[in-house]
Amino acid sequence: MRPYTINGKTYYPTTVKVGDIQRGLASWYGPNFHGKSTSNGEKYNMYAQTAAHKTYPMNTMVKVTNLNNSKSAIVRINDRGPFVKGRIIDLSKKVANDLGVIATGTAPVILEVVGFHGHQISKTAPSSERVYTGGVFMVQVGAFRRLEGANIYKNKYDGTGGYSAVVREFELDRYPIYRVFLTGFRSEEEARDFAYNTHISGAFITRQ
Repeated sequence: MRPYTINGKTYYPTTVKVGDIQRGLASWYGPNFHGKSTSNGEKYNMYAQTAAHKTYPMNTMVKVTNLNNSKSAIVRINDRGPFVKGRIIDLSKKVANDLGVIATGTAPVILEVVGFHGHQISKTAPSSERVYTGGVFMVQVGAFRRLEGANIYKNKYDGTGGYSAVVREFELDRYPIYRVFLTGFRSEEEARDFAYNTHISGAFITRQ
């Protein structure tokens, strides 16, 4: 993660861990940037669950909560910014709309690091012969509004790499959401290696 300079100020990307918290102002960016390249080389999609942060590592998964209305969303960091004093995160238009930030332009938020997107360079793949029942890290492999869909995914991935699949119920905007996790990873590195090697779309790492 190399330092970079914007408008004469140098920023130093840093490592973060699951559970890290930051408070400040959120803003959003939309049509003027849609289709343009982000800092990690992707094309900005204002309808995606993404955001820009000045120092969080790319592909960090962050829960953003609007302190004005308690609405929250999980985003993936894929860009740098906002380069305005006092602001800590720039949301995509979709996320800003979901959190009620469009009309006001900015809102006080709390950020919580919840995981890391599974795009890391692998060292070794976990053996399918190992069976783990302990561990403090999980890999989320899916999220569903209906329990039936979550159970299908659970059955599909249960036992993959020797890890156990579980379904956990959460609340999002007052509605239940069912998330499917593979459990038993003993370290963040082990979970990252698994997520990279299995190429499960949208998989990311979180702490139990």
